[in-house]
Amino acid sequence: MTRLFPIALLATLLLLASVAQAGGPVATVRVAFDRDGITASDVHGLADKATGREATAGDPVRIASISKLVTAIGVMRLVEAGTLDLDADVGPLLGWPLRNPAYPDTPITLRLLLSHRSSLTDAAGYWQTPLGGQLREILDDQRAWDTGHAPGSYFRYTNLNFPLIAQVMERATGERFDRLMDRLVLQPLGIEGCFNWASCSDATVARAVVIYDGDGQPNKDDLHGARPDCPVIAAEGGSCDLSQWRPGDNGALFSPQGGLRISANGLARIGRMLLGDGELDGVRLLTPASVRELAAPLWQYAPGQGLTFEEDTGDLGKGFFCRYGMAMQTLATPVDGCRDDPFGDGVARVGHSGSAYGLQSGLWLDRDGGTGVVWFATGMPGERLGGRSAFSAVEEALARGN
Repeated sequence: MTRLFPIALLATLLLLASVAQAGGPVATVRVAFDRDGITASDVHGLADKATGREATAGDPVRIASISKLVTAIGVMRLVEAGTLDLDADVGPLLGWPLRNPAYPDTPITLRLLLSHRSSLTDAAGYWQTPLGGQLREILDDQRAWDTGHAPGSYFRYTNLNFPLIAQVMERATGERFDRLMDRLVLQPLGIEGCFNWASCSDATVARAVVIYDGDGQPNKDDLHGARPDCPVIAAEGGSCDLSQWRPGDNGALFSPQGGLRISANGLARIGRMLLGDGELDGVRLLTPASVRELAAPLWQYAPGQGLTFEEDTGDLGKGFFCRYGMAMQTLATPVDGCRDDPFGDGVARVGHSGSAYGLQSGLWLDRDGGTGVVWFATGMPGERLGGRSAFSAVEEALARGN
């Protein structure tokens, strides 16, 4: 019978069989698109095993670090409005100096934060500041800093950069980050989504994709169709009164580094806007120059000039990051030591990946070819396993559409 199957299909069946033996994935969603719309959707598995609800491309999921790219789009809207400056010292907006203690005379800017060249690390934490707390306290911990490299000289993928970016955005506008991102990005593009559930409708919350870990156990957003009791880390004492929020105190509260809940269809609209040089269905969100500025690599791997993996996860596969702009990665880097081509075709796509709690995700654009793809898989192990690249075998199959 195998002679009846194309080689690619047979390889995919073998891959899925091996994945099934490992207990996952629970769901896979893949949406391909071009500048004009969605061209293909492929969805398998369950959004909620407890109820048997099947996944759809319209269900919101915690998309992990692709959230950083969407946050960066919000930053660029404020830059275009003259509210923010990519190259200004962020200290005055934060209300306190943001300085690497080993390099006290070197300012840290939004451009450095967005491109992971700030000299910050995740070793002191980044997400656990509760409602009413002060993110600034993390920066007092020496572990938060790479004292061996000056800001601007070294790439280290660091989630903490993005709560600080959100804090700058809040201080500049006086708006709560999740509401600000709704106004700047999601609403204009007609996307149902939110950071950490607070600003999503009840109907959107009811369709949440449960994220399962590699053992198939619920690990995030097991909501049983209802809004979570507290969408943020509760204040000391357990209060979840969001009226305690103060602009610029705690940029981690709504998880700008990974907490966006958005569907694959919604994320495809983000991708189509970027393919359209900042315009989608007649709505101009960004200028073409801003889109180019986001995508242009500010760092490319060379020995001694940065790390090619994320230290905060158990996934230490080297060669994952090799070119990075402002919250946009470029794939297929033709440099020894780089393994950043899940598509296997050498095309320099731009976009971002995500990996957290048992989800693996990607949004990738071939800007020259005018096409893109978004995918996610749940029930995945903490490490990206089985691929010939630094991506997982499941992601490589989703990249190719097999």
